[in-house]
Amino acid sequence: MDYGQALDWLYSVQQFGIKPGLENTRKLLKALQLPGTGQRFLHVAGTNGKGSTCAFMESVLRAGAERTALFTSPHLIQFRERIQTGGVMMPETEIADSLTVLRQLVSDWQPHPTFFELTLALALDWFDRAGAELVVLETGMGGRLDSTNSVKPVVSVITPIAMDHQQWLGDTIAKIATEKAGIIKPGVPVVSAPQPPEAEAVLRAAAAAAGTTLTFVSEPWTTTPLPLAGEHQQWNAALALAALEAAGCLPKPPAILAGLAATTWPARFQNLLGARLLIDGAHNPHSIARLAATWQEQFGSEKAHLIFGAVEGKDHAISLPLLAPIVSGATFVTVDSPRAIPAAALAKTWQETVPGIPCQESFSLKAALSEMAGGPRRLLCGSLYLCGEVLSIVEGGAFESSAQ
Repeated sequence: MDYGQALDWLYSVQQFGIKPGLENTRKLLKALQLPGTGQRFLHVAGTNGKGSTCAFMESVLRAGAERTALFTSPHLIQFRERIQTGGVMMPETEIADSLTVLRQLVSDWQPHPTFFELTLALALDWFDRAGAELVVLETGMGGRLDSTNSVKPVVSVITPIAMDHQQWLGDTIAKIATEKAGIIKPGVPVVSAPQPPEAEAVLRAAAAAAGTTLTFVSEPWTTTPLPLAGEHQQWNAALALAALEAAGCLPKPPAILAGLAATTWPARFQNLLGARLLIDGAHNPHSIARLAATWQEQFGSEKAHLIFGAVEGKDHAISLPLLAPIVSGATFVTVDSPRAIPAAALAKTWQETVPGIPCQESFSLKAALSEMAGGPRRLLCGSLYLCGEVLSIVEGGAFESSAQ
């Protein structure tokens, strides 16, 4: 298979859906003799801030001359963003060749490996062959039954826990925290962001049961400016450094400063079109509230025109009113995803929950962006898939949609 054919096959596997559990992942990794020897994993779970925290960690390690790898999801524009070594995406030819091997290996497996299980195996195989020594590994969803939980890390990292993916993880903070706490393992130090009381209690109990240390970050990073905007990113940076210290791989101060300053993580309050368009992947009440606070930190009382699109399974009736204080109007679009909520349904929710601010629907994202001449600054949010679409439009490049 060439690269396009390989991705078509991998995406076709999404028909098997999401199957929480580790048995098939362990079977797959054992068949491939993964993970490789001599690798150390830094495992990150949580509801919000996982990607940014992973990006800070990897950038600081790379600035310290470490051989790094980074596994994250979902991607924004290209699938290859998920699998990086030394800050460089996995080559298309390597993906094509490896997926060809994987397809043959699992052709008669029952149950068939899922999209995420195969993507993890693809990544770990590449990290081994590329000689990566420190691997920053982001969970896909949850923690306890997430495929990434098949490896033993040198540190377990928990970012802020909030309500999200309730259909899979539970309908209370305590239940969700229990799933996230599933990455805690005996003898592996745990570092956490500040948490709601219910989540903190769950994490403390899990760490005690595992007989391991648990440290909560107590102060944000304020020593130097960061390239990612918002107070929450200062907390993410502090969490990243505390995790590296707990893992025994924190580099010297010059590398720390250089790594933090060089961190990039698109679609996190990212400026486009001369700062006339701000995009952010915020998609649940907790991250939407952080986004609104960051807008006010950056622009004071200035109001935005909101462009919003989303997928199923999110608390939009709670999230959308949180944006009301910073917007003067809204345009709703339908995300390029099988799980997209129609723009008309989002507009209806807005009218019911934010009746005083006008809204409209747009037949396409391109149409919504074409209306940007003059008028207020635009703020686009609601889904990382939507952010990926807009980046492909603004910056060019083929958009590889993803449902996971």
